[in-house]
Amino acid sequence: MRAVVHHRFGDPAEVLVVETVPTPEPGPGQVRVRVLASPIHNHDLWTIRGTYGYQPELPARAGTEAAGVVDALGEGVESLQVGQRVATGGTFGAWAEYVIAPAAGMVPVPDGLPDEVAAQVVAMPFSAISLIDFLDLRDGDWLVQNAANGAVGRLVAQLAAGRGLHVLGLVRRPGAVEELAAQGITNVVATDAADWRERVREVTGGAPLVAGVDSVGGQAAGDVASLLAEGGTLAVFGAMAAPTLQIASGDVIFKQLVVRGFWGSRVSAAMAPAKRAALMGEVFRSLVAGTLTLPVAATYGLDDVAQAAAASLDAGRVGKVLLRP
Repeated sequence: MRAVVHHRFGDPAEVLVVETVPTPEPGPGQVRVRVLASPIHNHDLWTIRGTYGYQPELPARAGTEAAGVVDALGEGVESLQVGQRVATGGTFGAWAEYVIAPAAGMVPVPDGLPDEVAAQVVAMPFSAISLIDFLDLRDGDWLVQNAANGAVGRLVAQLAAGRGLHVLGLVRRPGAVEELAAQGITNVVATDAADWRERVREVTGGAPLVAGVDSVGGQAAGDVASLLAEGGTLAVFGAMAAPTLQIASGDVIFKQLVVRGFWGSRVSAAMAPAKRAALMGEVFRSLVAGTLTLPVAATYGLDDVAQAAAASLDAGRVGKVLLRP
């Protein structure tokens, strides 16, 4: 089969290649999935660069999420059938024609859900709903997030509304405000304006912001922290622009803020199966209702993986970049 491989860590556009490798066979409790579509996530690119929390041995495969069709069953697998459409997240090596994954981790895909949506349904939507749940907010609460026009930012805004929460989104340019409005996401403020803090007060009506999400790092993290109410929680989700946080000590000390890291893989692994199923059900209900959307920016074949990786870094894109074997 054909698979995306890298023999050294570095810029994905430079180190990724497509090679012919042996088609794997499923072991006990595993299934082989014929991949239909696989998204490119930021954590995939960080892993290829060697800067993520998980660093594979080289030469390494790439990609972690996919939608596909069960192609073969390992010993003892009775919950799935050959030919069944499934989605998987956290399955390393998904940028390939076939991938091996634990049967217990497969998510059956409902009829009528397009492949390009199914390919995105596990990692980012589940991370977003898990993040919201992690913050332990109540109906009517306000939270603030930067990178509101990013994939997770859009999902948090849409899923939070289903729980009766209000989300203040921060972006870095006015054009992003208009892009989000076109997707039905409002309460967004561009921080490049001199009066952006006044605009925040207008949007929230002065309501306390009890939680914040930082996906950018640097001064952007400090901006979010500065808006939080006394006793507020700042969840650190990513570091798109800087690997350090620039947070004023006065905000932490005098407002008694709590800063917590959120790593979706770790949170998911520690989550009770019933809880995981309930949150996944919340995601699917939102998709069926049309209140959650998963747009696609572009689709590439495996041979164009370098171009696809570069396209995934385009700040102006709307939706995920997908690979189709």
